[in-house]
Amino acid sequence: MRHTRALAVLSLLGLVVLSLLWELWLAPLRPGGSWLAVKALPLCIPLAGLLKNRMYTYRWVSLLVWLYFTEGVVRGWSDPMPAQALAWIEIGLCLSLFLACALHVRLRLRHARANGLTAPANEPTTETQP
Repeated sequence: MRHTRALAVLSLLGLVVLSLLWELWLAPLRPGGSWLAVKALPLCIPLAGLLKNRMYTYRWVSLLVWLYFTEGVVRGWSDPMPAQALAWIEIGLCLSLFLACALHVRLRLRHARANGLTAPANEPTTETQP
């Protein structure tokens, strides 16, 4: 699980850095930078949850990442170089983030079941105690 956590955090940080570099210096939509760099802000929100190893964060990040994947696919086919190459890097980072989150959740649930727990550590249960 440590490896999937590290891959998720590194992929997320990679997406943040790529988004900022892409829209401010490497291939902005307008010369001098673009306000599209603000797209990096929503990626900063789940960083704390991933670093604190919160299962819920892994789950919703695996859904959020598809918005960035879609942007990468659209810009990978429509933008000229070098933005096209940056879009393909974004696609790769999105896929690695999704894979890391999905595997992390799966491994944690399997580990919890093997230890007889009803929910992974640090997650509230919905069951009521008699």
